[in-house]
Amino acid sequence: MDEPNKQYFIQILTKYRLGNATQEEIKFLESYYNLFDLNDDLITDENEADYLHLKDAIKANVDERIAQYTKKPVTIPSGSGWIRYAVAASILLFLSVGTYFFVRDTHKANNSAANTYKGIVPGTNKATLTLANGTTISLDDATNGQIAKQAGVKITKTADGQIVYQADATMREQAVQNTVTTPKGGQYKIILPDGTNVWLNAASSITYPTVFKGIERQVTLSGEGYFEVTKNKAMPFRVKSALQTIEVLGTHFNINAYADEALVKTTLLEGSVKVTSATNSILIVPGEQAVINRAGNGDITKQQVNLDKEVAWKNGVFSFANEDIRGVMRQVSRWYNIDVVYEGDMPTEKFFGEISRSSNLTDVFRILELNNMRFAVQGKTVKVSYGK
Repeated sequence: MDEPNKQYFIQILTKYRLGNATQEEIKFLESYYNLFDLNDDLITDENEADYLHLKDAIKANVDERIAQYTKKPVTIPSGSGWIRYAVAASILLFLSVGTYFFVRDTHKANNSAANTYKGIVPGTNKATLTLANGTTISLDDATNGQIAKQAGVKITKTADGQIVYQADATMREQAVQNTVTTPKGGQYKIILPDGTNVWLNAASSITYPTVFKGIERQVTLSGEGYFEVTKNKAMPFRVKSALQTIEVLGTHFNINAYADEALVKTTLLEGSVKVTSATNSILIVPGEQAVINRAGNGDITKQQVNLDKEVAWKNGVFSFANEDIRGVMRQVSRWYNIDVVYEGDMPTEKFFGEISRSSNLTDVFRILELNNMRFAVQGKTVKVSYGK
């Protein structure tokens, strides 16, 4: 550990002893508590009692949190809605080279200037709506109420920021295509014309008709989206994304089809879905994930997964499981709207952990720096290097 971080640790531990450490400073101490042995030069006669007290205050629930994170996947019962974490989603657990770290989220404001790089803040609810005639509307800037009217359909933005489609009784509606797009650093929830709820992750888009007619409901997704599909046995719901088509009647599922990810993944939480590629089709049940390797021939395989991890983004959490640093930084890049450049060889260690997506970038980097990662920020570009 370098000298500046050692000095910072000692400084904050002193404030903790005096009872005037802030919540963020306490969070920092918690992230370090298991890193040092009592014979480390950070632990002195003066602060040893405080250090032991800090460890005891946290240690009681360490095993429980580790067990929760590594638990076997379970089937989510019908009607459960959002995944409920048995352990608060604000907990960060990182495992690298055999070391665990726990950090609590203090729910800081996104614009905290003291703890984030200038101009780099966590993502927010923002997206653009592109109408059939090419007109674009910034959804985060649009006022509540009716924001557009086309082909006999009124488009309304509700008080909680959702987009709702409603046929105009005075006109004969026609199906035309709309697209909602989230930028890097953005996410958004929309309600499709049939009542289906869709959450879009950062750097994603969905194209859909303003009214569903005919024998199917078909939409096209790029990036990542979570779907809660309204049941309609007479009109199956189909999602076209990279290398696959997903067919459902009514269910909850997540699709991760980012172009820069090696795997296209469809995860089922409720109901059943059929996933079809150019080479084969499979059915998956809750707790299973269909996987297509972009480098392969299009074959679909399936596996059991931890559902909490797969939809963590929707619940405001970064969740990593056996991710290398490049996989971690792809998620960070999308959410904080940054470009990443790698310098030198990257480590082979894998990361396991969770951290709130409301965390400032400083906090994310501070945790990764514990594992010898180094970050240099210039504007919106982050240079990543590794060195012990």
